[in-house]
Amino acid sequence: MELRHLRYFIAVAEELHFGRAAQVLGISQPPLSQQIQALEQEVGARLFERTNRRVELSEAGRLFLHEARLVLAQVDKAADVARRAQLGELGELKIGFTSSAPFNSSIPQAIFAFRQAFPAVHLNLQEMSSTQVAESLVDESIQVGLMRPLPLPDSLSMVELMREPLVAVLNADHPLVHSSERGLHLAQLAEEPFVFFPRSYGSGLYAQLLNLARDAGFSPHFAQEAGEAMTIIGLVAAGLGVSVLPASYQRIRIDGVVYRTLLDQEAVTAVWLVQRKGVQTPMAQAFVELLTRKAAV
Repeated sequence: MELRHLRYFIAVAEELHFGRAAQVLGISQPPLSQQIQALEQEVGARLFERTNRRVELSEAGRLFLHEARLVLAQVDKAADVARRAQLGELGELKIGFTSSAPFNSSIPQAIFAFRQAFPAVHLNLQEMSSTQVAESLVDESIQVGLMRPLPLPDSLSMVELMREPLVAVLNADHPLVHSSERGLHLAQLAEEPFVFFPRSYGSGLYAQLLNLARDAGFSPHFAQEAGEAMTIIGLVAAGLGVSVLPASYQRIRIDGVVYRTLLDQEAVTAVWLVQRKGVQTPMAQAFVELLTRKAAV
């Protein structure tokens, strides 16, 4: 049974006239009558009651009409699903992101805009370190990554979405607070204990802090380690040391903490959008384009 047979049958059933149905279908009447007869033989039931004056659906025809419409509707739905998937309007998009990414306003704005534009796409957002983002892209467990700068394997490509300054995170009672409203240099923290991510965490900021400290003429003493930026800020508030974080974390207001811009020339960090080279689904492409536009505003 071919789908065109069902369409022919539905046209006749709706018009109850072979001539008008043939006009609707854009074919001549004799072939239409032959196709309906062939369909009845294949089904094994008379679908129409015919007289010289009128055409009516038989009981079998009425039941068959309902099922035929369901079949064609399902076929149209399947075609629509395929089309929307091809356009990136349907499916699942897996995104890995570092914990600091949502604090950049353009990123949550882009995610919101994407959800509004593609409500049928399920966004699977996974928080991880920058190292884990790169590893997950390589093993194809995510499709798009948002991370801090790190050396990348040759199989990945990156686009810099934005740059932001690094800030010193100080306890509110720290002696430097009142003299550093316009900022301070990292060298002024040379003798301070640092609260920071562990080297093994792979945040992307660890190596940058070491490089900045080396340029400033010292090696930081890491007195306390924590895997979450919120914990780091809380430990600074508790007086366990100082820290350095991206400026977007200033949106976190915790009593007992003050943020000061670092005046060192290289004290900036970036957010990268990373993908596998040559592998980009339509929905990933749509997300990347939207995020890139938002970041450029």
